Amino acid sequence: MPALLVTLSNLRLRSIRICEQGLIMSVWFEGIRDVDCTIEDVQHALEDLGELYAGVVGLMPGLTSVELVEQSPDSVTIETNEGLMKRTNISRRIEPRRAVVEFDEEYEAGLKVTATSHFSEEFTPSATGVTYRLTMTNVEASGFLGFFYRSLGSTKTGNAFLTAYQTYLGNRSD
Repeated sequence: MPALLVTLSNLRLRSIRICEQGLIMSVWFEGIRDVDCTIEDVQHALEDLGELYAGVVGLMPGLTSVELVEQSPDSVTIETNEGLMKRTNISRRIEPRRAVVEFDEEYEAGLKVTATSHFSEEFTPSATGVTYRLTMTNVEASGFLGFFYRSLGSTKTGNAFLTAYQTYLGNRSD
């Protein structure tokens, strides 16, 4: 469903999305990246979310250590040198020519800031491999540093995830 535009009280435009459950979600980042792999490579990677998420997060800038702490069918907990990342309520919809994954994330970056968000990831075949679409919504982070993260971090964070997926999945298809 295309994003809607609404005018906020401060007269800035912000993109929102109405999800399948009918909830309004504030879009913080949305981006697309071509990945040099097949949809079958993606579907195979989605079979072990712990390995996938630890591998992708390990490619994020600034992270020097990444360890899978806990995993269940609908959640993954990863410890990094910055803090603890919990991905919960993970849902996967895998079809022959499309894979969609959604989850909630809470990232405790030490004592400095805790950020929560909702991720929606879509993988579809393209002429050159797979198109990966990432949408991050409902980002919240409290405090002084949280204000800067919410205000200035969307492009850097979103593009880092796009690049990490592109690298991780591209390397797995070799």
